[in-house]
Amino acid sequence: MLLKTDVLPPEGRAFEVTNRMVFAIAVPMTLAFLTTPLLGLVDTAVVGRLGDAALLGGLAIAAILFDLVFTTFNFLRSATTGLVAQAMGRGYPTEEQAVFWRSLMISVVAGLLIIAATPLLLAAGLAFMGAQGEVAAAASTYLVIRALSAPAALANYAILGYVLGRGMGGTGLLLQSVINGTNIILSIWFGLGLGYGLEGVALATVIAEFTGCAMGFLVIRRRFDRAHSPSWKQIIDRPAVMRLMALNGDIMIRSFALIAAFAWFTRQGTGFGETTLAANAILMNFFMVAGYYLDGFATAAEQLAGRAIGARHRPAFDKAVRLTVFWGFALAGFTTVFFLIFGNAVIGLMTTLEPVRLEAGAYLFWAALTALSGVLAFEMDGVFIGATWSRDMRNMMLLSLALFIGLSIVFTQVWGNLGLWISLNIFLMARGFTLMALLPRRSNTAFGPA
Repeated sequence: MLLKTDVLPPEGRAFEVTNRMVFAIAVPMTLAFLTTPLLGLVDTAVVGRLGDAALLGGLAIAAILFDLVFTTFNFLRSATTGLVAQAMGRGYPTEEQAVFWRSLMISVVAGLLIIAATPLLLAAGLAFMGAQGEVAAAASTYLVIRALSAPAALANYAILGYVLGRGMGGTGLLLQSVINGTNIILSIWFGLGLGYGLEGVALATVIAEFTGCAMGFLVIRRRFDRAHSPSWKQIIDRPAVMRLMALNGDIMIRSFALIAAFAWFTRQGTGFGETTLAANAILMNFFMVAGYYLDGFATAAEQLAGRAIGARHRPAFDKAVRLTVFWGFALAGFTTVFFLIFGNAVIGLMTTLEPVRLEAGAYLFWAALTALSGVLAFEMDGVFIGATWSRDMRNMMLLSLALFIGLSIVFTQVWGNLGLWISLNIFLMARGFTLMALLPRRSNTAFGPA
């Protein structure tokens, strides 16, 4: 099943990267990824309308803990994208399907383990975040319900990874829109319409993840060419499985470190009181909007860079890097300007609490700046994921995380919450520039000197 927006270049080794190819992947996926932070905005607005700052703080902490557990497994999406794109570049459709089945099996098993470990993860997470009283109670309520979506949520990573590895931007848009659209509608209905509050918001996510998983699986199964179906022996081929696991391990560490950085940000904000914690939670949604907005071009970098690596065609690789970085900076600049102009209005829509509105407005500039600070990190992540240079991603992320923690401890002592936001922007820039510094050497190793 292909959509009209799915532009699949002919199979083969040498190919030309064009703006049209970049946009064919980036535009649908930008729209798709935008539905995710829109979901975050809606969830925050629904809970914010309940008029209790403790519920907003609880939602912020629960979202971070959820990301620590679930988004750590985003390697299932990233690794699948890179390996499928490379198999496409080599003209090997059987391996494309085999990669999908390997990732899907891992995702289901991991999801069931997460459900079993939820009580332990919850206790450890709340202790780490320093949550107490009503904030801790709200976070617990949300997480216990949302954890039930784990098998479907992780399976959706594998499904999306295959779709993006094939460059099927329109199908990716369809699947993400179904998941997040269903979630948004049900969050408003359950949370406000039926009066279920925070529990309703969490339940909406569970239903949406299973709905999207079922649809995505059916779409991919119909799209598979049965003439190239892999055998069970090919799917569990030991070298291929070991390569996937090694790649997954590096990306998992990288993802965990990234989420740990945001957990540290929230943890530091907790020490400034409920009002500042709630304000930071609202402003962090601005970064998430920018992030998913930029992820469209990062996704294009993943697919095109991965395909070029598989085809061993350096001109396509170099041009994919140039075009995706250029358009990423263009969109980041637009996003920063937008939030500088309209940010206060957006804050006003997200909470009725005047102290929270004023606190968020005080740090609006630094929240808006995160788009420009982080754009190079997004684009380099896309290139390194597509090329499956996972060890470099892991190492540079750990280095940047250490820098962030050190700076935040020092800067918050001097400037309080302002120092925390400054440290976050430096962290985002460090990630991008360290990977960019490694790019020439890695490219020469993969293709030979330019």
